[in-house]
Parts: sequence; C-alpha cells; structure tokens
Amino acid sequence: MKILCILGSPRKKGNTAKVLGWVEEELRSRANEVEHLHIDDYRLECCAACYRCQENPDELVCSRKDKGVEIFRRMKKADVIIYATPLYCWDFTAQMKPFIDRHLCLSTGSEKPSTHRSHIENKKMALLVTAADKAGKGNTDLIEETFERLTRFTKSNFIARLIVPFCTTPDALGKEQLEKALSFADKIAG
Repeated sequence: MKILCILGSPRKKGNTAKVLGWVEEELRSRANEVEHLHIDDYRLECCAACYRCQENPDELVCSRKDKGVEIFRRMKKADVIIYATPLYCWDFTAQMKPFIDRHLCLSTGSEKPSTHRSHIENKKMALLVTAADKAGKGNTDLIEETFERLTRFTKSNFIARLIVPFCTTPDALGKEQLEKALSFADKIAG
C-alpha cells in the first residue's frame, strides 16, 4: 500500500513530527511504501479563486506556479493520505491552510456538490493532530469537523484520527503516546 504523510508543522522535529515518525515507522515495518512530505518545504501560494482548475474535469491544474499540483499528483498515486498537524487556534497551521484551500483543484464541478467529481475520490484519509491542551469539544472539535468536511468534499474516506493532547515537547512524549500512534497505524494498515 502507498501511504503519503503530509506534515503540516512549521517544525520538522516537533511533537507532530515525532508522533508521525512513529506511525511511519510502524507502517513501513508492515511492508507499506511510505512517503513523507513536509508542507513547509513547498511554500505554497494561496488559492487565487480563478477557477482555472475547474475548466477541464480530467486535468489536474492550477494557475499558481508552485509545487501544489505536484503534491496533488502524489496524492492521486497514494492509497492513503495522512494529514499531520499541530493544532493552531483550533485549526490547521498557516502552512497547511493554503494547501487545504487549494483542494479545490482536486474537485471539478464543485458548484454542484451532488454531482461533482474528485481526483482523489475513494482515497483513504487520516488525521493526526497534536495539541497543547485537551482533545474534543472546545479545542480539537473544529479541526476534526473541518477534516470531515474536507473528506466529504473530496469524496474520500475518513478512516482514522489520532488526537494527541497535552503535548509540551517531543522529549516529553512517551509510552502512552507511542501506543496511540501504533494503534492509529494499525487502523490505517487495516
């Protein structure tokens, strides 16, 4: 199985990277092909709302001259896509936001939600979030709802979520978080 992991943290070695690293290691140990992408390396531009991506439903295009389409092509080749991000103001990081907004490129005919098509239709999607505070209502519920809506918009399948609360430093992450990461990987590997 091909798995694309998209790290949305501004830090390459922060809490989210550590937990995602455990997940990736476990998935590789099960003979999966795992690709790691750090979204901050791509410096994606914001969506221009030009709708060029909607002109031809069979093409994956964008007017922006960055590597956004390259990432989307990798997503098309993957069986599973993991979005990994620390929680910033109840939502995705600023590094992830342009990427999320540019998901318009992945769907065509989006003006008719009941009949639109998606370049990643039926792909398996998973969400990994690290948070400084508690999980659930009043803290992580917004990002969870956003991701659920994103998977519906892209006609993909939300297969797993891992919310790791009370993260302080990577060194403070231990056995409890590792066990949750391994359980998350198990859900992904099926």
